[in-house]
Amino acid sequence: MDIQTIKAMFDACYQAKRIRDLLPTLPKGVTPSYIHYLDTIESLEQRGTQVKVSDISDTLNLPRPGVTRTVKEMESKGYLYKRTSTKDGRITYISITEAGKQLSEKYNKQYFSLLAPFLEAIPEEDVHCTIQTIERFYRVMTERRISVE
Repeated sequence: MDIQTIKAMFDACYQAKRIRDLLPTLPKGVTPSYIHYLDTIESLEQRGTQVKVSDISDTLNLPRPGVTRTVKEMESKGYLYKRTSTKDGRITYISITEAGKQLSEKYNKQYFSLLAPFLEAIPEEDVHCTIQTIERFYRVMTERRISVE
């Protein structure tokens, strides 16, 4: 890959971040990561997983301490609740409260359902290719950090 193509990829990533910034305004005290966590928890639960911090961390490829902090914030704001395993007191499961479900419904389902018709002109195979390319680019960048000094 030549330097111009690499630069163009970084420019596209910058535009992708700006697209995320165009998502609807969240309620005061709610960060975009809350919506991402709720979506991840729902997805894991649909696959039959009793969700733990480590599951969220592994799925989102994020460090556990940061996930733990965000889960605590979300619990204190009433979007999640934690319960200790009856079989092993060292294990804590995370579930979504009714307030969390309502937040997720509004920002995950309703918004994207309204957005879908505007995106119909973009072929799904292009979207999948873009996702795959960004994931590979991210993997390369995180695994092979280059120190430029």
